[in-house]
Amino acid sequence: MTGRLGRPRGSPPRQPTGRDPGLLARRSRGARSVAGQVFALMAFIVVLLITAAALALVFQERYGTERDARHRSLAAAEAFAHAPGLPAALRSRNPTAELQPLAEAARQAAGVDFIAVMTPDGLRYTDSRPELIGKRATGDLSRAVAGHPFTEVYTGSPSDAVRAVVPVRDASGQVIGLVGTGIEIATVSDSVAGQLPLLLGAAAGALLLGTGGAALVSRRLRRQTRGLGAADMARMNEHHEAVLHAVREGVLIISEDQRLLLANDEARRLLNLPADAEQRHVSELGLDPRTTSLLVSGRVATDEVHLAGDRLLAVNVRPTKPYGGHPSGSVMTLRDTTELAALSGRAEVARERLQMLYDAGVRIGTTLDVVRTAEELSEVAVPRFADFVTVELLEPVLKGEEPSRASGAYTQMRRAAMSGVRSDQPLQPVGDIIRFVVPTAPMATALDAGHAVLAPDLNAAMGWRAQDEAGTRQALDYGLHSLISVPLQARGVVLGMANFWRAAGTPEAFDEEDLSFAEELGARAAVSIDNARRYTREHATAVALQRSLLPRVLPEQTAVDVAFRYLPAKAGVGGDWFDVIPLAGARVALVVGDVVGHGVHAAATMGRLRTAVHNFSSLDMPPDELLGHLDELIHRIDQNEAGGSGDPAEGAGEAAGVTGATCLYAVYDPVTGVCAMASAGHPGPALVRPGGAVEFPQLPAGLPLGVGGMPFEAVELRLPEASRLVLFTDGLLEDRDRDFDTGLGLLAQTLSHPGRSPEQACADVLAALLFPAPSDDIALLVADTRRLEADRIAEWEVPPDPAAVSRVRGAGSAQLAAWGLGDIAFAAELILSELITNAIRYGNTPIRVRLLRDRSLICEVSDGSSTSPHLRYAATTDEGGRGLFLVAQYAERWGTRYTERGKVIWAELPLTGGPEPAPPVPDLAALEDLAW
Repeated sequence: MTGRLGRPRGSPPRQPTGRDPGLLARRSRGARSVAGQVFALMAFIVVLLITAAALALVFQERYGTERDARHRSLAAAEAFAHAPGLPAALRSRNPTAELQPLAEAARQAAGVDFIAVMTPDGLRYTDSRPELIGKRATGDLSRAVAGHPFTEVYTGSPSDAVRAVVPVRDASGQVIGLVGTGIEIATVSDSVAGQLPLLLGAAAGALLLGTGGAALVSRRLRRQTRGLGAADMARMNEHHEAVLHAVREGVLIISEDQRLLLANDEARRLLNLPADAEQRHVSELGLDPRTTSLLVSGRVATDEVHLAGDRLLAVNVRPTKPYGGHPSGSVMTLRDTTELAALSGRAEVARERLQMLYDAGVRIGTTLDVVRTAEELSEVAVPRFADFVTVELLEPVLKGEEPSRASGAYTQMRRAAMSGVRSDQPLQPVGDIIRFVVPTAPMATALDAGHAVLAPDLNAAMGWRAQDEAGTRQALDYGLHSLISVPLQARGVVLGMANFWRAAGTPEAFDEEDLSFAEELGARAAVSIDNARRYTREHATAVALQRSLLPRVLPEQTAVDVAFRYLPAKAGVGGDWFDVIPLAGARVALVVGDVVGHGVHAAATMGRLRTAVHNFSSLDMPPDELLGHLDELIHRIDQNEAGGSGDPAEGAGEAAGVTGATCLYAVYDPVTGVCAMASAGHPGPALVRPGGAVEFPQLPAGLPLGVGGMPFEAVELRLPEASRLVLFTDGLLEDRDRDFDTGLGLLAQTLSHPGRSPEQACADVLAALLFPAPSDDIALLVADTRRLEADRIAEWEVPPDPAAVSRVRGAGSAQLAAWGLGDIAFAAELILSELITNAIRYGNTPIRVRLLRDRSLICEVSDGSSTSPHLRYAATTDEGGRGLFLVAQYAERWGTRYTERGKVIWAELPLTGGPEPAPPVPDLAALEDLAW
């Protein structure tokens, strides 16, 4: 014990020493104060940290110096190893004489201690120490010999060093030598030792600063604590406790083993804790199970709402930091938020509604399908807003047509979509007609008023109940109790209606806030439904246009057996087309094409191209010439449309061109078995041999139609009988998930099975290659080639002698009799006489006559002249000019086609005789004297 003057009781009084006793007392108290203890601790920590930092800096400097030595050594070795002329010097008679001066100069320039050039087995050619030249280097050099440069800390003779070894390669990549460079460990140590004075001076300065800082902190802490000791601090803690219990926020301190260490008065009041609650486990405090679970879990919580009796508490939980060897616990604060519950509930409802509107904007209208858009509206609102949602649409809207604006046009609609929390619902199913016959029903009232109508209690909605007494009774018994009817309107036109129902599962009835939300939801959905309706209308228009422009039935011909498939794209109508065009001489043209783009413009462009191909094919042009004329026509059309006059603001002068169309045109001759084809930027056909082998003939790559500038080139293929030609557009083969080459391989695999009809082949190809939702049109044309039998062909060479006409006519008459075509023999002889006579008179040799018995009798006369005859009326004074007129009268069709060395004039007659023309006909011998 000490007395009041700080002197031990019972001890003799101190002698005066000339010192102030109060000063000694203050120093004694300062040594025991918190500030003094903090100063001692901080001084110790400062000394410890600075000592550790100084040692770390020394080691760091050594490590950095050694790493720098590695990098410098490796860089010097790499540079010297890749120096020009080094491989040649190594192969010289005296490598040492050539390399030693170079190595010494490089060593001094690189700042390394040595550069040694060695053989692969380590024999030195050069070294900074001349006495080591010719001696073998020690250490493991196998990595460098294997071609891998490396660095290492080498210990051994002649000195320890940080060295790098790099292989030297010749032009073939073989290792022919090694370059070793390095810096001796003594050099590294000297560099570190040179830094020690600076490091030690810095450490001493840091120690002084740290100690001074600790003294300043201690002085500041002494001033703040007024030199108080532990007892004084304990007293201050008591004051803190008093304040803790006075705040209006509950505080609980929980230990690591979930026992209550401290609870202030507010916490006891809010949680109704017992008096002896402290040191109890939280599960024994009688708290709400959710609150107990939170305390036991030890997780962090921020403003979680928990129930405590009739109060709503905002709970925050944070972990405490360990102190004084005690484990970590947690602190819970409680705030009574009962009065804010209603306000926060309304805010949460508003937030949910905004989220639902956002979801509606994202989920409604993902497709351009009217029914699917209605389904998306019903799915968005269930179950977050309503228990059941039904959507009814007008019949014209479902078909993509413009709904009527007439009054009274909304008395009935068709149910297009329905969603609900349960499947056993009492409402009419999808597809039923919904009628609004009672004007006071919520649906009819909403349609008449043009805005949403609320029926909070369906039991009191007499208009709705009168509309269908049996059905509404069933709905009420089911539990439907509240309804909002929203007319779906866009651009001032009613498209349909959405009805939101609540059942027994949601006891709260709809209110005015729900009414506003439902109307906003309906307005957003109506825009998407109208967009889908307009797209449906435009798509239907384009499809109708496209189908009207495509061939509905294929023409009758015997050259090929044809089957086809055409599938429009799901994304929109495109411009793919195909055609089978009978030509003169029993030949047939097979056409397939593609117009880039989709929509009405692509379909209309396709129709223009198809018409142009028909017109050009009637002129019997070769495939390359036909494509050339087609390309010129399209280029001219593009120029005319691009230069058209109109108001640019309205887009009148910006009509879309045709550029980008492709076409494949093939002509097959069943007499010779030759197929001539040309392509304008279109994929070539697949050719299936009679045995099932599939190949893709290489066609000259032509530019797409409308590009212009390059001629087209045709190729001829001689096809065996019963070959199969498959023409297609690229939409069959490629899509986002499959490239063109992969599609070709799959097509070849599908076509390689012989013995199937063209119809079966079409079905198999689509089954193997068709995408679930093709992004482009698909046109497929499968043609099995046939050959005209030899007994159906008759040919004669005609000498340039008028007397030969009667002989050929007689031979032709005999052939017709053999074919059983005596009924048309007269007309055929007349046509032959005229054509042969004029070929002899006006044509050039060679002259040939050919009769083909196909679906009609084909008479062909060819000669070496390119002069084309023309049909005209002869005057009464003309001596000739009536022969071709007679041919046109008796023939079903006639025309001229040009060959490489002349022309062919042909005429077709039906196989059965018909009524003869009215004009009188002279005898056949007299006809030979008539001129064209």
